[in-house]
Parts: sequence; C-alpha cells; structure tokens
Amino acid sequence: MVAALGVLLGVGPAHAHIYSLRDPETGAVMITNAPSESAARLMVREAPRPLPVSPLSPSRLPPGSTNQAFDPLIREMARVYDVDYALVKAIIKAESGFNHRAVSPKGAQGLMQLMPATAAQHQVHDVFKPRDNIEGGVRHLKWLLDRYNGNVDLAVAAYNAGHQRVEEAGGIPNIAETRDYVQRVRRYRENYRRERPSGRGIVYITSATH
Repeated sequence: MVAALGVLLGVGPAHAHIYSLRDPETGAVMITNAPSESAARLMVREAPRPLPVSPLSPSRLPPGSTNQAFDPLIREMARVYDVDYALVKAIIKAESGFNHRAVSPKGAQGLMQLMPATAAQHQVHDVFKPRDNIEGGVRHLKWLLDRYNGNVDLAVAAYNAGHQRVEEAGGIPNIAETRDYVQRVRRYRENYRRERPSGRGIVYITSATH
C-alpha cells in the first residue's frame, strides 16, 4: 500500500486527490486518483493550483515571493538598458503581479508577459526564468521608448496593445483595456518612485526547471 501510494505521488498527475478503496470480497486495498465508487476514502488532498493571470485578472504571487523579490534584477536591467527602474517595476506589476509563471489567455508569458514573437525578437531563451524575461521585457520597452522619442505613455500603450495600433491611432488607442493599463502603470510608477532601495536586497533564485 505504501509503495503504491509512492508510485501515485511520484509519477501520477501532479494535481490530483488520492483515494483508498477496500475490495469487499478480497479485503485488498487499492490506491487510486480516479475512484469509481462513493465508498472510496480520501487519503491525500491536492494542493490548489496557482491560476494563470492576465492584466485584467487578480494576480497571484508565487510561493515565498514578495513585490520586492525581483528588485535586484529590475534595477540591474533598468541600469543596463537606461530605462527608469520605477517604470519597469510598474509594468511588471500591471502585467503579472510579480508572478514569474503567469500565462495570459492570449499566450503572454512570465513577469513582463512576453508574447512568443516578442520573446523571439529579443532573443529570450526562457520566458519563465526571471532574468531572461525581465531582460527581454526591458529591451522591448527600451525599443518602444526609442521609437516614440521617449514618450512614456505611447511606449506603455504600445507595450499593451502593440505598436501598430498606436501608430494607426496616432496616439493611445481608444481601447478601454489599453487606456486603463496606461493609467495603472502611471499610478504604480509614482508609487515605486517613492521607494527607498533596501540595504539588503532580496535575491530571487530559480532553478533551470522553474
């Protein structure tokens, strides 16, 4: 029984309840994650699976992280690409709520919610690795800021809606999501501008397997 439970926990679905069921004729105990009878007894309850997030849904932090967990990486990449730290952090807050495993319904991934084409454009090797994702997102933001001669609102709108829509509209597109996004990024940026760098930065460590 113990061996069977170990097998189920080790190679079975990572997200499943585990039940035991005794055969009334033989007395043998069966372990299963898909019981067919109401007499099955719950042994192990699955842990809630973290939900994907999008800019329009409540964000969730990965276990053990805080909204300062990625500050050292954000500051480093902002310095390397000469982009305002507070702006980068505001976009991460608006995009993923600091969840490095976030996946939107449209397929955007990671902290800065990079679409596959954007990740490829900026040579991001692993979108779920915080360093790779932040570097790719900051490079893209820098590209947009240069494209719009430093106009932050247009760059932020293009980050959300795409530069084609910004250029077709001749400004911030009349899209409710995009206009709300620009306002939220402005608000978050002002908040982060008032932050004082901590003397002891929190370093987020992630393995190659995420």
